[in-house]
Amino acid sequence: MSELDLRNDVYRRPLATALERLGVGEGWRCVDVGAGAGDVSVALAGVVGPTGRIYAVDSDPRARDEVAAAAAAAGSAQVVAVTQSGEDLLLPEQVDLAFCRFLLMHVHEPAAVLARMARATRPGGYVVAQEPVTSAGRIDGVPMSMPGARHPDVGAIVPGLVRDLGLELVDAWAEAPAGAGPGPVAAYLCSLTGIDPGDDPVVLPLLVTVIARRGD
Repeated sequence: MSELDLRNDVYRRPLATALERLGVGEGWRCVDVGAGAGDVSVALAGVVGPTGRIYAVDSDPRARDEVAAAAAAAGSAQVVAVTQSGEDLLLPEQVDLAFCRFLLMHVHEPAAVLARMARATRPGGYVVAQEPVTSAGRIDGVPMSMPGARHPDVGAIVPGLVRDLGLELVDAWAEAPAGAGPGPVAAYLCSLTGIDPGDDPVVLPLLVTVIARRGD
């Protein structure tokens, strides 16, 4: 697998690990649900190559233009930007991989979105969800919180949600970047919460990665 071009993303490693575990490569069809500005979608395009296809789905109409601009700048014509909510996910073809990150924490019904992702996946294809356990994060030893999220600790229950949907739970694990003083971890925390930790030690929220497989 080619190097995942997300070097400035502090949560890059668990995504790269998941893609390598699945053997994602040339020609794969993928959907990035809750794509935002399209950073992950464009990175995935580099992995699947010109014969693959990436559907970058987001409910915010402004994201479509941002994704299109990012894809054009990267020369990734295989990225297709779609304005659609996760609850209404409907694609013109089934995909090999349905992916989301930091999405289920914000939606009304996480299980309903996972069900739509599973339905969009071909038999034998994969659903990968990466969601946080926000309260596990620490700033100078004090637990973090994210009151604006509907399900700030949804990562803790995603393994059970995919099992309850009848998907095969292939793997699940949790990782959290940490740091002290100025650097990418502090900068990420500031961009996420508006809090500058200064020289305080920071452990970002655990990101739970769940790999599930749709039955044949």
